[in-house]
Formats: sequence, C-alpha cells, structure tokens
Amino acid sequence: MRTPAIVLANDGYRTANGKPAHGLVRGSDRFDIQSVIDPDCAGEDAGTLLDGKARGIPVVKNIDEALAHARTPPQVCIVGIATHGGRLTETLRAQLLEAAGCGLSLVSGLHDFIGEDPEISAAARAAAVDIVDVRKPPPRAQLSFWGGRVAQIRAMRLAVLGTDCAVGKRTTSRMLVSALNAAGIRSEMIYTGQTGWMQGARFGFVLDSTPNDYVSGELEQALLRCAQSSDPDVMVIEGQSALRNPSGPCGAELLLSGDVSGVVLQHAPGRTFFDGFEHLGRRIPSLRSEIELVSLYGVATLAVTLNGDGLDRQALAGHQAAYAEELGIPVIAPLHDTMDSLVGVIRAFLTGPAT
Repeated sequence: MRTPAIVLANDGYRTANGKPAHGLVRGSDRFDIQSVIDPDCAGEDAGTLLDGKARGIPVVKNIDEALAHARTPPQVCIVGIATHGGRLTETLRAQLLEAAGCGLSLVSGLHDFIGEDPEISAAARAAAVDIVDVRKPPPRAQLSFWGGRVAQIRAMRLAVLGTDCAVGKRTTSRMLVSALNAAGIRSEMIYTGQTGWMQGARFGFVLDSTPNDYVSGELEQALLRCAQSSDPDVMVIEGQSALRNPSGPCGAELLLSGDVSGVVLQHAPGRTFFDGFEHLGRRIPSLRSEIELVSLYGVATLAVTLNGDGLDRQALAGHQAAYAEELGIPVIAPLHDTMDSLVGVIRAFLTGPAT
C-alpha cells in the first residue's frame, strides 16, 4: 500500500530545483501524492504543469489547504525541492514544524538532516511522528568496500548516464524498467539518489552522501542485494551528474565498479553550458565526444535519450533525427516516444548473435 503524502515545493515547482517533486508527481510506488504545495502556481494541476498530462494532483497554497483537499488523509510530508547545497531553509523549517504539529511524518532528501535539527526533532517527538532523512548514510561500520563479487551477477547491468545534471536520468531509468518489464524482460532499477528511493525503487543507495571510499562497495552491495532478492535479467543503474561536469564529475564508479555492459546516454540539446555554470562559460562537451569517452572505459553506448528543455517539439525532433544519422544508434525522446527501439536493442544484447 502506498502511503498518502503531501509535497513541499515552495515556489520551486516550475524550476529544476523541483526535481524531487517532479519525480513524485510522475509516479511513486512508495507514496500516494495528494497535493504539491507551491503558492507560486497554486490552483493548477501538478501533472499539467510538469509535462501537459493531468494527474489529478492539485497544487495548493499551504499545508492547511493540502489537508483540507486531500483525497485520502495524508500521513507524510515530503520535502520536494532540492535547495542550493541541500540546505534546510527557514521557510522549510517552518513548514516542517507545522506538518509535524498536524501529525505528519517527515521525509527529506536534503543534505542538512532534519532529524538533527533540535526544533524539528523535538516537534516530531511531541507528535509521535517519524523523521526519515533519505540522504543520511549508514554508520561507517555498516558500509562496504568493493570486493569484485559483482562479476558473479548474471543480470546485464545498464547505466543511464547523462551529459549534465538534471537532464532526466532517473525518469528515463524508470521508464526503461517499466518498458522492459512490460516486454517480458525482468528488470529492476538501482537508484543512486534520494528521489529514486522516494519513488519506491527497492534497491540502491544515495551516492552523493556516501563517503567516497565506500561508493564502489555500496554500489556493488546494492547490485548483489538485487540479484539475491529478485534475480532480474536487467539492472538499470540510475546515473548522477555527468562524467565531465566540473561541479561533480560522476559516472566512472558506475561503469567500472558496476561492471556494466552498456550505457544509455541522456542529453539536453537545448543546453550549451553545464546547468548553473552558464556564467563561467563551461560548455557541455559534444554528444559524440561523450560517447567516445564512455568507450574508453570499455563500454558501448547503446542509445541516446533526449531531454527537450528549452526546445519545442519540432526542434527536438530535428536534433533527434540529426543525432540518429550522425551516431547510427537509436535516439529517443522518452517523454514523447515509446521505448520500443531501446527494448529491442537490449533484447538483442541479451540473446546474443543468432547462430
């Protein structure tokens, strides 16, 4: 059963900072989202604002309105924005205190752990509600080093990497897993960020809050748990940031420590510079050069998936056709296309060449 929940978005739902809220609105196996709180766009349908698909999830002004209009009484209040640096703002603190006072458990993916905030933790204790800090890593004694057991896993490991952060790697991962399962290819997503956990992925860890020495081992352990519990045909590993994003280069761990067999590369052709670093002129490398870099790790890019930020459908389709001709691999716009061609590529990879 999914737990009824409301989501705090604080004037950020229509921005890239609303990524956690966006993921929850698109779908969660863990939470049943009743409403999104954002006075900047209250009165709208959260799904319509996100991608034009109404989902019956209203955007409301405040917690009182969220509780009054919920289809099912909410039990949880989720922080649905990624603040700068993952900081707990005073606005969020006030809302979380109010939510706890209304008897709601609190879930946060911030780097500032709300369970360590004296005022919030006291309010939660007084109301006998829970606090979940999704980004809080286990004690170091419980963390693992990489040991090589990943090589024993039967399942194909596929990494969804990106050429920048906030390009839709998690969304593509979820959509691909859904399409593979619908096609009879048993698949699981390995989450590596807080929103993946919020959306209900069963296996994974939060990469960016894990001490660096343990990232490879925690990835390996997530893959081993998945193999032992589910034994899927395919594991789709959610990527983080990008191999050459200077603010947080990431991806080599997934390619090497995850012993992946292939990559799906997510790209936003409407962007020129790394997100948030336009003022520094830090350009996103070309798609071809990123594919060549991935190949240096000994891994093939099986397909490209496109994020249409800043582009209309016609312009996105133009980029899609040009990349397909240039690269000679499937190029898909996941929010507009089916995943059929990518499912076909993975099926062919699994079955191997005809004899």
